[in-house]
Amino acid sequence: MISSITLVRLISKSKAPHNNTWIRWFLHLAEQRLYASGARKFVFAGIGPIGCIPSQRIKNQTDHGCNEGSNLMAVSYNKGLNSMLRELKSNLTAISYSYFDTYTLLLNIIQNPATYGFAEAEAACCGRGKLNAQIPCLPVAKYCSSRRDHVFWDLYHPTEATAAILVDAIFDGPKQYAFPMNVRQLVAV
Repeated sequence: MISSITLVRLISKSKAPHNNTWIRWFLHLAEQRLYASGARKFVFAGIGPIGCIPSQRIKNQTDHGCNEGSNLMAVSYNKGLNSMLRELKSNLTAISYSYFDTYTLLLNIIQNPATYGFAEAEAACCGRGKLNAQIPCLPVAKYCSSRRDHVFWDLYHPTEATAAILVDAIFDGPKQYAFPMNVRQLVAV
């Protein structure tokens, strides 16, 4: 599957995919190889609001708000993935899956950081330059005093504290974030 970092790189090179060819390829692979090998349970995670990561925010010169074009690409990808998963389930009725809506939960964390115990949702904990996102996290970079206060570790990645919230929601989250079931429910099927 495509990763958030890959999608960020495609967007910054203006080569962002305009169709869901890679999703179709993966689902074909799932049907042909994984299913034939006995795989029946799958976990998928959507792409988060990549326009809100520090490396994308610094491109917005006025207010360092989220890059809406990047976010629209992530939303489009996630919609395509959900559609393909429903199609896969209708073709292979014996499979079960859990889809995690990374986009909605991470955007909620970014927009309401205090609710989740964060003080900083825009700048990276480690890096240099605007929002600590112009120079990567290197030994000479500036580190924040408390990683638990930041949503983002570096210009691309969430902190361990953010990741823990996401993982908890994948395993035990409500249908708002993990559907048609969460991973704990999927394991029990």
